Amino acid sequence: MRSDKTGGPERADRPAGATMATYKVTFEPAGVTVDSDPSMYPYGRHGRPGSVLDIALTHGVHIEHACGGIAACGTCCVRVESGGENLCDSDDEELDTIDRAGDNSLNSRLACMAVVDGDVTVRIPD
Repeated sequence: MRSDKTGGPERADRPAGATMATYKVTFEPAGVTVDSDPSMYPYGRHGRPGSVLDIALTHGVHIEHACGGIAACGTCCVRVESGGENLCDSDDEELDTIDRAGDNSLNSRLACMAVVDGDVTVRIPD
C-alpha cells in the first residue's frame, strides 16, 4: 500500500492524493499521542470502528478488554481528560456496563464504545 499526504496508507475508496482531517488521540499516563485518520476506520476488530480501543490497539497502546470490545465487561473503562465533546454520545448499554464496573466518574467511557470525532485525551487506569 502507498502512503498518502496524511502519512497513512492509501485506501481504494479515497482518491489518490486526497487528504482528510486527522484527529490527535492522547493516551495518559503514557503520554502517547497518535494521529487518527477516520477514513481508515475500522483499524481492527476490537470495539466500534474508530473507537478509542480500536485506535489504541492499532497504535500499540494497551487497554484491557476482556470481552473483546463488545461492551460486556467494563475492563476497557477510561477517563476522558479533555475532548469529551469529540466522542460519540454514551448509550444505555455503555452506561449500564460502566455502572456494573463500579466506576461512578462522570467522565468515564468504555474505550470500545467511544468513537472519536476530534482531538481527545484519555487516561488509562493502572
